[in-house]
Order: sequence, then C-alpha cells, then structure tokens
Amino acid sequence: MIFIWIIIGIITIATVVGLVSIIADIGKKSNHKPYGPYERFVKRGLDAFLATGALIVFSPILLITAITVRIKLGSPIIFTQERPGKNEKIFKLYKFRSMTDEKDENGKLCSDDVRLTKFGRFLRSTSLDELPELLNIIKGDMAVVGPRPLLTDYLPYYTKEEHHRHDVRPGLTGWAQVNGRNAIHSWEERFKYDLDYVNHVSLAMDIKVLFITVFKVLKRSDIQVGSEIVVGRLDVARREDKNTEV
Repeated sequence: MIFIWIIIGIITIATVVGLVSIIADIGKKSNHKPYGPYERFVKRGLDAFLATGALIVFSPILLITAITVRIKLGSPIIFTQERPGKNEKIFKLYKFRSMTDEKDENGKLCSDDVRLTKFGRFLRSTSLDELPELLNIIKGDMAVVGPRPLLTDYLPYYTKEEHHRHDVRPGLTGWAQVNGRNAIHSWEERFKYDLDYVNHVSLAMDIKVLFITVFKVLKRSDIQVGSEIVVGRLDVARREDKNTEV
C-alpha cells in the first residue's frame, strides 16, 4: 500500500513539474522549437518522474557513498561547479567530490592526476559521482538525456552551430556519451553527436540512450577517468587552432 502511494506521489510531482515547465516556457524566446508532443509536453515531466524515483530507489547508495566520501576525501561531500544549461543559462552542477584538496609546496592545488585518488577513480568509472545530478534534473536545470553540460570557460570557443547544443536542457547522459563516452577523440566528433540529438529529440532516442547507458555503466566500457583526458580542454585546443591558422 505504501509503495502505491509513493508511486502516486511521484507521478503527481512529475505531472505538476511538467505543467509548470510548459507554462514557464510560454512566451519565452528560444532558438529551439520542440519537434513533437513528447518534447513539448512529456519529456520534462517524465524526467522529473524518473529522477524522483531514482532518488528514492538509490537513496541507500547515495547515503553510503556520501559517508564514504566524507571519510576518504573530507568535506564538502558535494562538489558544485557552474555550468551552462538550456539557452546557456548558468546553473550549479552537483556531484560527489572525487578529488582531494592536496596542495604543492607553493600552496597551489596539485594537478588532477595527483588529487584523483583510487576511490575517486572508482566513483567516476562507476558513475556514482554523477548521482547528485538527479537533484539538478528535479530542479529543471538538466534532463535525463541531453548533451552533457561542459565548463562555462568553453562558451566563447563554440562555433555558431555548436552553440545550438544548448538549445535543450543538458543531460545526465547523452548521445555522445553512449557513442564512445569519454573515449571520443575530438571535440568536433562529440559536438556532432550532441547536435544530432538536439535535432532529433524523441522518446525512442531517449529510451535508446538510456538502455545503452545502463549497459555501458554495468560493463564499465568506453571509460576514461576524467572528462577531458582524451580530448583535452576545448579552450586550449581552439586557441591552438587559431594560432596555427595561415
């Protein structure tokens, strides 16, 4: 009986969130026009439903992870960082911290490789560090599926076409991630997948991405610890390209 009431509660929350989102978008200027009823009326509410349900189901894992992070890495337990969301509106992304605050002899933070512990690598490789982003989804900053939110530092370095990756809410997982995750070898390739998703948002696409994501996480395949280990930083790459132009 309690389980039924929980489901009813989650559905109610999802419905209210979906309606509020639709009303809030009325009259707002956007570069992106929804491609069908799913994106326009269903996706936001479904995201809230899935995120709320996942938050309840995974609450024991969240608690255990939070306690372990506090013991092994210290506080704060949650790492926050500003990221660009839909229409490039800045929001705070939530993650479990995966690095220490170790500093060098000059008092500066050591490199990521030094601060990223074995436990931190485990959090990233299993995607446990991403679980707090469920709160971002419930808040409306993110979607379950969409282009991954990247650093705000990168905003000046997108091409005009690449800026359209922000026409939709960023996702916990995305089309680029399931097509190589962090093993994609160039930013251009990653953005190609992002724009392909933006231009073809559908229920079928979201279900496909979710199933492949679950499979890859369980298999722990196509994983490079650290979001930019293979492709490097976009701002650095684009500055270097500009400097080498003839």
